[in-house]
Amino acid sequence: MNAPRTIVQKIWDTHRITSAKGADLLFVDRHLLHEGSHHAFDKIAASGRAIRHPELTFGVADHYAPSRPERATEATVTMIDRLARNTKHHGVTSFGLGDSRRGIVHVAMPEQGLTLPGTIIVCGDSHTATHGAFGAFAFGIGASEVAHVLATQALWQTPPRMMRINVNGHLPPAVTAKDLALHIIGQIGTGGATGHAVEYGGDAISALSMEGRMTLCNMTIEMGARSGIVPPDEVTFAWIDGRPMAPSGRAWSAAVDQWRGLRSDPGAVYDHVLDMDAHQVAPMVTWGTSPEHVAPVTGVVPEGQTDALDYMGLHAGMPIAQINVQRAFIGSCTNGRWSDLLDAAAVLKGRQVRVPLLVSPGSEAIAAQAEAAGIADLFRAAGAEWGSSGCSLCVGMNGDQVAPGEHCASTSNRNFRGRQGPGARTHLMSPAMVAAAAVMGHVTDVRDLTLADMAQHTIMREARA
Repeated sequence: MNAPRTIVQKIWDTHRITSAKGADLLFVDRHLLHEGSHHAFDKIAASGRAIRHPELTFGVADHYAPSRPERATEATVTMIDRLARNTKHHGVTSFGLGDSRRGIVHVAMPEQGLTLPGTIIVCGDSHTATHGAFGAFAFGIGASEVAHVLATQALWQTPPRMMRINVNGHLPPAVTAKDLALHIIGQIGTGGATGHAVEYGGDAISALSMEGRMTLCNMTIEMGARSGIVPPDEVTFAWIDGRPMAPSGRAWSAAVDQWRGLRSDPGAVYDHVLDMDAHQVAPMVTWGTSPEHVAPVTGVVPEGQTDALDYMGLHAGMPIAQINVQRAFIGSCTNGRWSDLLDAAAVLKGRQVRVPLLVSPGSEAIAAQAEAAGIADLFRAAGAEWGSSGCSLCVGMNGDQVAPGEHCASTSNRNFRGRQGPGARTHLMSPAMVAAAAVMGHVTDVRDLTLADMAQHTIMREARA
């Protein structure tokens, strides 16, 4: 009899081409490219090779796409042009500037129906783990590996260790998948899942929307993991159904029948299992220079990280909610989706921001939806800047940067030194928390603003009565 297998092991087994010296050559279903792939294209050209499967390869301009045309630089224009020329030369479908399908690679590709359960997906970007939200085994690869996949549509990999994180119960009101991810990182550290494929389960995970699952899998990389995955279910299927490049007709029915069986076997063995109580998760905020430097918004800055505190201009014992911010950002492959914009808009409605807030939707499709629904106008009315879709202020390489010494409330995924610009000080939090910080000018428990709204609503209702 076959031993019980985890979902990742099952996907691995069905994609193994051959094995040698403890590694397996895996077939790759989807290879996603962005502007940083030009080194790999150069290697392909130097070897005289063609791309093995251009129909399984997809490009998008995102990292260097400016949030405003006037912020474009010679470097950003060059990088975007290189991607367009390379993909066109090799017959690869690519979403460039002006394409309504364009967006951040980990937002736009799922929207197009290219991310499917049971597939192996790779991209030259560490946050490729995002696609694991659909029950795919997805992970980032380096420049030489990008070239290898372009040439062969396969990749040598060593089997990862298996980790299971069960999140039991339900998240409290105003607590999001971003808070859950930061909470887990705070518990196990940025190296707590190193070398593992992390599988999520439990009632709290089943209750997450697809957007929430994508956020959680996206941030799994910040735990040191190779990938994150959520077994597909009816929520997954409903989200994919009808997407432009997803299966349709009889192929769709057959695919769903197959996907329903895509889950770990009872008795599957994990190298590590972590059980967590969702009720213990609160709105989270990073205070230092690593995602593991995180605390509940009701907490204080801890002791013992002198270098990080010096860089951030903070001191131990300081209440998290007293950290002033000079800038705010909503966007990125972590939190630039439709539901993220709705969460932030609910906080901003009827209010004005006190610090500059840049909002960059995760894709052109989301931007169009926000314009049609009036959400974009709501952000503008609150005093926020409504930018074009792209990686924007998450990476600071496209004309958008935080000034040296400024504290930025950000929905992005990393708060490393200089991540948002030289000397920038980044505080990671959820979209609603960023909106609250932008309104108040300092880190603020969004639940306080929400309760204030509810109290005002009660007063007005009683007055009318």
